[in-house]
Amino acid sequence: MSTFTSIIRRVANALLGPSTRAASSAVRTAGLATPSTTTAASPGRSGRTATVEVDPRAVGAVSIDYAPSIDGDPDPGEIVWTWVPYEERDGRGKDRPVLIVARSTGVWVLAVQLTSKDHSQDGEFVPLGTGGWDSAGRPSWANLDRVFRVHPDGMRREAAQVPRDRFARVAAGLRSRYGWR
Repeated sequence: MSTFTSIIRRVANALLGPSTRAASSAVRTAGLATPSTTTAASPGRSGRTATVEVDPRAVGAVSIDYAPSIDGDPDPGEIVWTWVPYEERDGRGKDRPVLIVARSTGVWVLAVQLTSKDHSQDGEFVPLGTGGWDSAGRPSWANLDRVFRVHPDGMRREAAQVPRDRFARVAAGLRSRYGWR
């Protein structure tokens, strides 16, 4: 894309607001997601239910308990999809999976970002293996450095449950790193 086109697009977005993009929703069946296409903006992207990165050392007392329940609400041990801001904190981001790790205040939950990029040599990431959250069957890693506050209305769908032993590895890493219970 040319610099001129990029500038025009930024000006248009600033004046008109971000355009809606195709977002995927899912039918929830047995913990697996079947994507379908809609034209709605990504839940969790903005407003009072926006997914936000939080300082894990400043969220107060956090108790991590494995409690998945595929019921439409985000529960610890489940992977859900939500808008995740980029690390640059410049307003950009993308819809991606996160692992719910604990309850926060009110209806909010805490989550860590997942990635399918290989981070087997990186101590900030915990391997999760494969599961129903990735339709391509790629292995995933949980990034312990990026913790998010997610509202139930800010998630797009539940994707799957993480097996208890894999969740326990993530929980142990978070407890060790941040002093959570």
